[in-house]
Amino acid sequence: MILIDPPHTEGYGRLWSHLASDSDYEELHLFAERLAIPARGFDRDHYDIPAEWYDAVVAAGAEPVSSRELVARLREAGLRRRRGAT
Repeated sequence: MILIDPPHTEGYGRLWSHLASDSDYEELHLFAERLAIPARGFDRDHYDIPAEWYDAVVAAGAEPVSSRELVARLREAGLRRRRGAT
């Protein structure tokens, strides 16, 4: 399933959400490609999504979840990649 958390992360003068899959990276990349989300937005295990795109991404089928739930589901699926991990 494709997941998105609320836009709470600050950076570059705006707020960001995180888009992830609790199934596999292929599902995530295909969803992002379908919405023309730039590949440069992929960061280890998620895409960074600007707050102004949040509603459109949810309308396209992403499930809104809390940031805590998003990370927990990535961990449960074995898909969480921490910074510096190989």
